Amino acid sequence: MTRIIAISNQKGGVAKTTSCITLGACLAELQHKVLIVDLDPQAHLSLAAGLEPDDLAYTLADLLENDPEALAAKQAIYPTVIPGLEILPADLRLSTLESGLAQQPDSEYILKQLLATWQTEESNANGNSYDFILLDCPPSMGFTTIIALSAANLALIPVQCEYFASRGLLRLLDIIDAVKLRTNPSLEYLIFISMYDSRNLVSRRVLEQLQDHFNDRLLESIIRLDTRLRESPMAGEPVISYAPRTRASQEYRDLAQELLARL
Repeated sequence: MTRIIAISNQKGGVAKTTSCITLGACLAELQHKVLIVDLDPQAHLSLAAGLEPDDLAYTLADLLENDPEALAAKQAIYPTVIPGLEILPADLRLSTLESGLAQQPDSEYILKQLLATWQTEESNANGNSYDFILLDCPPSMGFTTIIALSAANLALIPVQCEYFASRGLLRLLDIIDAVKLRTNPSLEYLIFISMYDSRNLVSRRVLEQLQDHFNDRLLESIIRLDTRLRESPMAGEPVISYAPRTRASQEYRDLAQELLARL
């Protein structure tokens, strides 16, 4: 069974993209076949995987436009430096496609229908299916995030321990409730702490509040600040291959193990 996980938070700068590629790499390291999907027109996930969106023949935009050549034989999916980890990249066209796609009948299900391509029995027989599909959502609650949450089994929410980030979490949970009511009643969510600075008093207090309020929904694994996490996207690879023995690499490996246990 393919697990689809939407990594989402309406606030930017909370390590959504870093978490998507690193968590995907950790799951691939554990012998799972993983597809990461870039849903942000800025294409930061694609860049972090070492791709240049303007140079690619096909991207997610072509699949959403139902380009028959792109749909055939996984033409829009590319390998990464991590065996078992592949990426469906984005480009700037996603921003212009969004309004047109939203006008189509049952548009909330367009991504779910597309991802079903790699979950069928035929895909399993051909070796074209995935154990996990991770969706890197844009920092907004627009149409693209809605279709991601409508397609996902789980919303995985990275939260930075600061005041505005925690308030943004409450708004996202309202959106998740609305999606469960309208398009995806089985959607669940989990939260994890990213970019944590234990030296900061506010960070420690916000962490305590999150632990009190979200208890079983809050994963124990914490991703702390680490300069290697900022360097690895420039190298075009996940931190577990760029700097495999660092604290950040181990913390993401711990997060992957805990997530597997919860699933």
